[in-house]
Amino acid sequence: MDREAEAVDPADPSRKRRVHGMLKLYYGLNEEGKAADQPESLDPCDINGPHFDPEVYLNKLRRECSLGELMDQESCMVKQIRSLDSDMQTLVYENYNKFISATDTIRKMKNDFKKMEDEMDCLSANMAAITEFSACISGTLQDQHTQITKLSGVHTLLRKLQFLFELPARLNKCLELQAYAQAVSSHRRARCVLQQYSHLPSFKGIQDDCHAIMDKLAQELRQKFRDGGSSAKDLSECVELLLQLDEPAEELCDKFLSHARSRLETDLQGLEAEIRPYPSAPAESDASGPSARRPSSAAVAGSPTDNSPKTSALPSPSSKTDILEFIDRGCNEFVSSLCLVITSYQELFINHAQKGELASKNIPQMANGKLHIFVDDLAARYFSLVERRIQEEKGVGDNSLLVRALDRFHRRLQAVAKLLPGSAVPNQGTEIVVRAATERVKQYLSALQSFYMDSLTDVRQALAAPRLTVAGASVAAGGGLLGGPASGRDAPTSLPELLSSLSASILNQIKSVLASVHLFTAKDITFSNKPYFKGEFCSQGVRESLVVSFIKFVCQSSRQFCETAGDKGGSTPPALLLLLSRLCLDYETSTISYILTLTDEQFLVQHHSPVTAVTALCAEAREAAQKLLNHYVKVQGLIISQMLRKSVETRDWVNTIEPRNVRAVMKRVVEDTTSIDVQVGLLYEEGVRKAHSSDSSKRTFSVYSSSRQQARYAASYTPSAPMDTNLLSNIHKLFSERIDIFSSVEFNKVSVMTGIIKISLKTFLECVRLRTFGRYGLQQIQVDCHYLQMYLWRFVSDENLVHFLLDEIVGSTAHRCLDPAPMEQSVIEVICERG
Repeated sequence: MDREAEAVDPADPSRKRRVHGMLKLYYGLNEEGKAADQPESLDPCDINGPHFDPEVYLNKLRRECSLGELMDQESCMVKQIRSLDSDMQTLVYENYNKFISATDTIRKMKNDFKKMEDEMDCLSANMAAITEFSACISGTLQDQHTQITKLSGVHTLLRKLQFLFELPARLNKCLELQAYAQAVSSHRRARCVLQQYSHLPSFKGIQDDCHAIMDKLAQELRQKFRDGGSSAKDLSECVELLLQLDEPAEELCDKFLSHARSRLETDLQGLEAEIRPYPSAPAESDASGPSARRPSSAAVAGSPTDNSPKTSALPSPSSKTDILEFIDRGCNEFVSSLCLVITSYQELFINHAQKGELASKNIPQMANGKLHIFVDDLAARYFSLVERRIQEEKGVGDNSLLVRALDRFHRRLQAVAKLLPGSAVPNQGTEIVVRAATERVKQYLSALQSFYMDSLTDVRQALAAPRLTVAGASVAAGGGLLGGPASGRDAPTSLPELLSSLSASILNQIKSVLASVHLFTAKDITFSNKPYFKGEFCSQGVRESLVVSFIKFVCQSSRQFCETAGDKGGSTPPALLLLLSRLCLDYETSTISYILTLTDEQFLVQHHSPVTAVTALCAEAREAAQKLLNHYVKVQGLIISQMLRKSVETRDWVNTIEPRNVRAVMKRVVEDTTSIDVQVGLLYEEGVRKAHSSDSSKRTFSVYSSSRQQARYAASYTPSAPMDTNLLSNIHKLFSERIDIFSSVEFNKVSVMTGIIKISLKTFLECVRLRTFGRYGLQQIQVDCHYLQMYLWRFVSDENLVHFLLDEIVGSTAHRCLDPAPMEQSVIEVICERG
């Protein structure tokens, strides 16, 4: 029943795998169906081993196992036997059809092989018959074959002799039909034979006739090669035939290049004619000269929003054609012809496959060397003409034309690089582009410098023009320091407008120049990907040589205005000094950083090489601003000092009348100081002042304590009195703060006005010390100093400075007075209030 139960479902996959596994285990097979390489077991008790002994196995079981274990072992073995029987029966059932099919196949194969053996025996018999029949035929025709071979050899020899005897006529016919290749081929076939049998009279005659005909053919080929009017294919065939006729290859190369040179020199002469008859005009020699200036300085000064490049007014080159047309002509004529010559030459002498004797003459190497020399020589002349034409491009208004021309020039030279690897022509062309870009940057720098100087000239004219506006009238007493052109509603009328106009026009001009120069690095320009234009041109060319150099020029040229009138040959308006100082200060605070950042971003400057730091430029600009402001203080102080000096030196202070009013010069000093205060306040902040006392304008009498002391002691001064009045003044100075007259000022209005007033009052003091005064002279100085004190204390950072200097003036006057009798304070105040 167990066996029948196990055989019920023979299609069970798991059961099939188990059965196959047990069979493989029984027969000692692995997964691939091969016998496993395992050592044989010698144990007689191993039921699966080949040396199994049943008696030994049973004795071992009876000896080692109990009755129960023996019964269990028997049951297990019975189950395994049944299972194996069932598996065997299942395998037979499953493979029954395969066994039947295999039996039929074997039976069929036996029948097929029997028929094949019969056919092979028949074929072998047929082959033997054929072999016998073939041997019989060969023996029969042996004599005839030998005779035919002899006749064939005689026929071939007769044909060769016929070819030799007909060769002169054949060559003449080819010469008439211009079938030069066929003639050369026929002669080369017969040349060796004629040379070998030249000692025979008949062959000697044929050889002489052939030589005469081939000499004539070679002459026609040379003429055809010299004319050069044939196609490239015909020319190549001509050269090849001449080489086969033992024409020297070097001589052929020289003739070809000589003919090509004559045509290319014609193109170069045409280009040179574009330059030679039209030399540059003298006005072009200096792009920064008067020709580069704007037509109306007043109009420019009055147009702070004018963004158009002022260099556009520069004259264009005087050549017959512009630079782009010139380069186009050079590329379309000379460069194209040169490329065609290179291609043809290479096809004829370098790339053409040499055969036979020609292959051993090393013609390509010789020809390549001659070609390089030829190309370098003509390219050098072409580059010279291009550079001469580029040098005529002085006008920097439209840079796109030059950049496009250089791009086309560089692009067309790349064809030469592809045709002639190893040539120096492309690199030389790139160097020309680099030099042109560098020269262009220099021209732009010169144009910027010229624009800046012209702008300053416009500012000077605007400062000197009459003022009709309220803003100008309010500072009319300033000696023509403010205002602008009378014509034009939008003309700048004050220093802030002039400064804004100047700064904006310079900045716009810089942006315009940067935009023009940026064309050299545009992505669609072929040479922009060269290392120079990605690195050195941006950092050293544009940033350093253009932008940084212009900023330094602004600072240096501004500092030159601080030179004396004798050095410059003319005076500089003080308002211009003030404006330039503010311009340099603005550059230090923001403009320089903005311009350099704009340049770095626009040109992607990578600081691989040393460049000027922003801090260094800012320090230079601040130094220039400081120097200009110091010079402004000095100039304005000297102007007021000149009025005070003349007013002291031109008056007779001993015999003067009793003072009844303030002198006019003092009123002028106060007016000019007020005008300067307004002027400086337009450009600079107020600054910090010390706290003023409430009676600053009424401290005149108390300020002159030293003078009263001098007057008091002067009345009782006798030789017996040991007390010197000058000693009292010196003691007073010991306890006063030292005043540095020409110290640097700060960038604010209070510091500037303090410096000007210090210079003016110090001059007044020194002039007083050189004069002798009478009683009324002393009183007049008292009145003048009180008037100055009433107004000047408002302008300085510390009112005590004004009090101290005025006190020194009155004290020095009293010391130099013959009859020191001071005026009553109340009378002084009445006179000053009335004045």
